Amino acid sequence: MHTALRITAFAAALTATFGTAYGVGAGVDPIVADSPPAPHDAHDAHDAQDAQGDRSGRGEPSPRPEEGGGHGGHESAPAGGLQVSEGGYTLDLATPRVTAGQRTELRFTVRDARGEAVTAYQREHDKELHLVLASRDLVTYRHLHPTRAADGTWSTPVDLPAAGGYRVFADFTPAGKDAENLTLGADLAASGHYAPARLPAPNGTARIDGYQVELAGSLRPGKASELKLKVSRDGEPVNDLQPYLGAYGHLVALRAGDLAYLHVHPNGEPGDGTTEPGPEISFTATAPSDGAYRLFLDFRHGGEVHTAAFTVRAGSAAGAAESGPAGTPEHTDGHGH
Repeated sequence: MHTALRITAFAAALTATFGTAYGVGAGVDPIVADSPPAPHDAHDAHDAQDAQGDRSGRGEPSPRPEEGGGHGGHESAPAGGLQVSEGGYTLDLATPRVTAGQRTELRFTVRDARGEAVTAYQREHDKELHLVLASRDLVTYRHLHPTRAADGTWSTPVDLPAAGGYRVFADFTPAGKDAENLTLGADLAASGHYAPARLPAPNGTARIDGYQVELAGSLRPGKASELKLKVSRDGEPVNDLQPYLGAYGHLVALRAGDLAYLHVHPNGEPGDGTTEPGPEISFTATAPSDGAYRLFLDFRHGGEVHTAAFTVRAGSAAGAAESGPAGTPEHTDGHGH
């Protein structure tokens, strides 16, 4: 990961209703619950996953254009978040299934080309590995803080609120002079009564834990653009944001339909002599393609980390109507970062 911009990539095509994370510690970060599930016939999550169809033998769902899964136009920047193996490394998820509403220990290992567990990493933004978990419908989003054992096994407790499909992202850089940053992804299923939600409608304002966050700027396919997020509380600008993992804010973007992953860091950092601690946090990002994206901003104030969520559209889809209801993020988890 880099201070100005970090976009990590995979190339593959998944879908569903669309759908990082900082790691050595045992805390579980907030869930963002944006809107109640759309009315669907409820059924078991396992059956729902079977009904989604399979692509390339990986159980990846087929596109549903009405939910933004199509990515027409050019794909000038690499899409990320879809490969379980890349650059000789593999994410080995030892807990591919959990039960919704039940606290479970999520365990995984990063393995090298020889199949051996990786035990040495470069520390970036205070952590060796950053982990993110998102539901396919992007209603649930969490930062997880896993702990690494001496044998290379990572673990963290999870308690997912709803049944369905999830994606786990591990963002890391192996130790070594010429090592490159990687983000590997794996599927996670939560069994139970399943009722999928639609992607929330595009929104320029998010409210979370008494804060209001306003988004200015837009994502552009294949072209860098600035995104500014302004934080206020009770109508007053927040000018005393606190550093969180070496920055005043962290932004993750997930592309609707296939969980393409963009991890973007802010322009500037605490202590550089020019970056103010609010109310605005600025980012530069490049969308890999046209389509709908879900943005998740983490910021720290008053000793607590909060997550604000937005739905945006990039490229030719920017003005299209959205079928789902507008999302108003709600902090529903008692766990802190």
